[in-house]
Amino acid sequence: MGETGYFREKIETMPRDELDAVIDERVRYTIHYANEHSPFYRKWFREHAIDISSIREHEDLLELPIISGSTIRNNQPPVTERFEFLSARMNEIYTIHETSGTSGAPKAFFLTWQDWLRYSEKYARIFRSYGIAPGDRIVVCASYGMNVGANMMTLAARRTGSTIIPEGKCTFPVRVVKNYKPTVIIGSVFKLIRLARRLTAEGIDPKTSGVERLVVGGESFAEASRTYMSSLWGCEVYNTYGSTEGTMCGECYAKAGLHVPEDLIHMDLYNPRMDHFVKDGEYGRIILTKLLPVGERCGTLLINYDTEDATAVVSRDRCICGRTSLRIKTPEREGERFWVEGRSFCRVDVERGVFQKENMEYLTGEYEAFLYGGRDTDTTILRVSLECNDPKTTDTDMIQEVFLKAFFRFKPELQELYNSGSLEILFHFTGPGELELYKVPGRPKRIIDRR
Repeated sequence: MGETGYFREKIETMPRDELDAVIDERVRYTIHYANEHSPFYRKWFREHAIDISSIREHEDLLELPIISGSTIRNNQPPVTERFEFLSARMNEIYTIHETSGTSGAPKAFFLTWQDWLRYSEKYARIFRSYGIAPGDRIVVCASYGMNVGANMMTLAARRTGSTIIPEGKCTFPVRVVKNYKPTVIIGSVFKLIRLARRLTAEGIDPKTSGVERLVVGGESFAEASRTYMSSLWGCEVYNTYGSTEGTMCGECYAKAGLHVPEDLIHMDLYNPRMDHFVKDGEYGRIILTKLLPVGERCGTLLINYDTEDATAVVSRDRCICGRTSLRIKTPEREGERFWVEGRSFCRVDVERGVFQKENMEYLTGEYEAFLYGGRDTDTTILRVSLECNDPKTTDTDMIQEVFLKAFFRFKPELQELYNSGSLEILFHFTGPGELELYKVPGRPKRIIDRR
């Protein structure tokens, strides 16, 4: 309801040289804290012959080894007797969390109350960058549980003076919109699209529902998806990126990249082969270091942690919103990247082809894709299944043409394979509820590699 502003203006608008000085001070403290309080890092520094006094500024982090999710799993029960990444006394731990475990056993994370304040401040800064302020009522459609997102957003709302409606799921009754008149809804692309359709079916026009902002979290999405959601709801759609590990970044009204709170998160980007860091503008895997303000404590400290997500730096210049933090492109999950003869594409590339304006007259937005091929064939098949409002009246030829044009516009290297016959793209159109993903419990995978 308020104007776009700041949560902590001094640090958010700090000149680059002053911000770098703050970062370097926190790098030095964080490294020393790790050596004193983290069993893993104390051993890690010793095994890699790292002189912690030589780590003076953020560029020095580039010389340190990289850890991964498997490193965490291999240093917690049942592999080890204790949690080696635990970096505070157990009586200082406020909450214990786990990741979803979609790429292996769940990773455990311990948070002190100071961790909670730092995590929630990241979200509070994001909320203010969207214009969220006292008087706003926010429906959170993210699960309250072992993941940190929904809980941290709730505390961030308290710190920004707004009101939370903690639904946890986007399947909440339509009366919630009628009775409480939320001004902001936070959820995933498909949850928000389905909610718009439910409102419409109940005689409520999403455009006149009172919702002023949508915030998409938990997944990357195509710009075409944002445009479609905005047309459904008649409001602004913002992007956010967060994880249990502590990477909370978000857009401002300029929508010119996601702002990284550099005083609390240090981010470097490695190339996909993990053999060197990339230049600004090039895509690389996000390497995260949690920075501690001097004197503060941390439950689980991470230094040079491979998030397995990829992005590129958009700019390090001052944004038109006044913030001086670096801005990044929407991160993409490396686990959602697929390769065909050395060329890659990801879920967002397929989604870009689906959500073109012309297509959405016929499609619901729900889709799934499968990759087929093997040793006995020289051709890889990408089969895209699209859910239609009514398959009988759907202009399938037009949709295929529009999809391919959008898909290849951003992936011209794949068009070469398509033209040569090495890549074949087939389309399948279904009615509502007929996609395979509806039969699979849990969060559906949009692309499945069956090669």
